[in-house]
Amino acid sequence: MITIVFMTILLYNTQNGREIMISTKEVGKRIKKIREESGLNQIQVAKFIGVDQSYISKIENGERQLRLDLLEKLANLFGYSMTNLMTDNSFDTHLQIAFRSDEIEIDDLNSISEINKIALNLQEMRKLVKENDYER
Repeated sequence: MITIVFMTILLYNTQNGREIMISTKEVGKRIKKIREESGLNQIQVAKFIGVDQSYISKIENGERQLRLDLLEKLANLFGYSMTNLMTDNSFDTHLQIAFRSDEIEIDDLNSISEINKIALNLQEMRKLVKENDYER
């Protein structure tokens, strides 16, 4: 569960029951790092999630909060769970994709996002099955 309070985000990790506090500035730095590693610019990401480039800049600089629906879109695009997108959990895996074209269209990003969403759901289902088998 994710709750946004002022300029701090409170994450509740359902796997270990821990609460994690993270500032919007930290989230912004993380999103910028992931975006740059993916080879996308702010304009491409802004078009994909349906906002102005200035909104992405403000998010990356910690000046603006990221709405949950947009956070989910970014997580799917970059191949992360929403929690891992914000927390840099090095123990969890993510789908690593690098975009190497300046001509990537929004339709391409939508397709990549949907594929990542399916792959992330599959990873989560496999983890649940493995945990269930372990408990038996």
